[in-house]
Amino acid sequence: MSQMIKPQLPKGMRDFLPADVLRRQYVIDTISAVFQRYGYEPLQTPVMELNSTLMGKYGEDAEKLIFHAKHPQGDEDLALRYDLTVPLVRAYAQNEAKIALPFKRYQIAPVWRAERPQRGRFREFYQCDADTVGITSMDADAEAVSVAVTALRALGFTDFAVKINNRKLLKGIGEYAGLTGDALANLYRSIDKLDKIGVDGVREEMAKGGIDAAVIDKIMELITSARKENNLSYVAAHASIGTLREILDSNDDAMQGLSELEQLVRYLQALNVPEQNIDLDFSMVRGLSYYTGPIFEAVLLSDDPEERVGSIAGGGRYDDLIGLFRKESLATVGISLGIERLITIMDKRNMYPASLNRTVVQALVTVFSPEIRAESMKLASELRAAGINVELFMQDNKKLGQQFGYADKKGIPVVAVLGPDEVANGQVKLKRLADQHEVTVAHAEAITTLRGLLA
Repeated sequence: MSQMIKPQLPKGMRDFLPADVLRRQYVIDTISAVFQRYGYEPLQTPVMELNSTLMGKYGEDAEKLIFHAKHPQGDEDLALRYDLTVPLVRAYAQNEAKIALPFKRYQIAPVWRAERPQRGRFREFYQCDADTVGITSMDADAEAVSVAVTALRALGFTDFAVKINNRKLLKGIGEYAGLTGDALANLYRSIDKLDKIGVDGVREEMAKGGIDAAVIDKIMELITSARKENNLSYVAAHASIGTLREILDSNDDAMQGLSELEQLVRYLQALNVPEQNIDLDFSMVRGLSYYTGPIFEAVLLSDDPEERVGSIAGGGRYDDLIGLFRKESLATVGISLGIERLITIMDKRNMYPASLNRTVVQALVTVFSPEIRAESMKLASELRAAGINVELFMQDNKKLGQQFGYADKKGIPVVAVLGPDEVANGQVKLKRLADQHEVTVAHAEAITTLRGLLA
């Protein structure tokens, strides 16, 4: 006999048992329905891409984070996809003759990153993206924010804010302070830590980076001008933009960024996006360098330390990324929902509808004895034909009590019993386990009655 293999998962990977899958599928279905309501079309791309495709975006710094997939007989250098953004722009560039612009797509699928697993961070996880290709105006940016807010609220979240900023404005603020090149990049990194280390911490980091104290004062005044304890109203957002216009009126990048933000805020109002979910935050950076305009990041407004999970959605405009695959750049903007973090919070808060069961099975048909097994099979077939999800009990020599125990453990809501008396009288006994309600009905009425018990 061969040696027994110890069952274990690779680090950073997870199994999802049926009840987990049903909850995850509820979240995916809810978000997908919102994406489709906004006109985004589904896209599927391979789990593997050419390594050169992925490295073109991330460069050598990401080499250690990419799972490489090599076959001894293959001559292609392949890798598991790192995100869903590069597959999108690769798929568009490869199929643009078949695709009408604007191209609005969504994709909800697993990605892989070879980083060190830790609490809340996995090597395999789902991303949930919606992007628009081919629109330069702020319509697409406003819709990206709107669809994220709508999806989060559809899941039951209300205590969140989508932080909004613009990379052009950040560049302009740095130039206003006299910074360029590496100094500008260091500035972004310092500003991005504002929520973690506070104003004094950011000031200290800037000083260590060689930025003059007077320049630090200028920068902090600008980036904190719209920060507040509570979310902004749209009126206050427009006022904050106006304030920065007066200060930065000589910087073209800043003025263009402010114009885009002003238009974006106006469109969000027109789309009836609740203002309590919008936060104009001039200190929000977003780490990825390929963003070219508006950027977004959603966070929970929770005092619970266990719910401080970082961003629950993020995105922005990245007009130049498709230049990896074609000569001309093409306007693109998108949003990604942090589905794994959302599910973690939903599990903690028990935010799922009461109608969401632990199993897809709606009724268990028992088998009283081998002699009447065929009658139970017929009943199961009739119920399935009527659109009811039915499991027929298949284990031999199990008493009715054990079959009821199985249904209860699995979370099956209704049990259908066909014993000798029921068969002889043309009846079916139905029992709803949640409240122990039991009824015996004519066989012909079983479908209607069962539907009523499930309602």
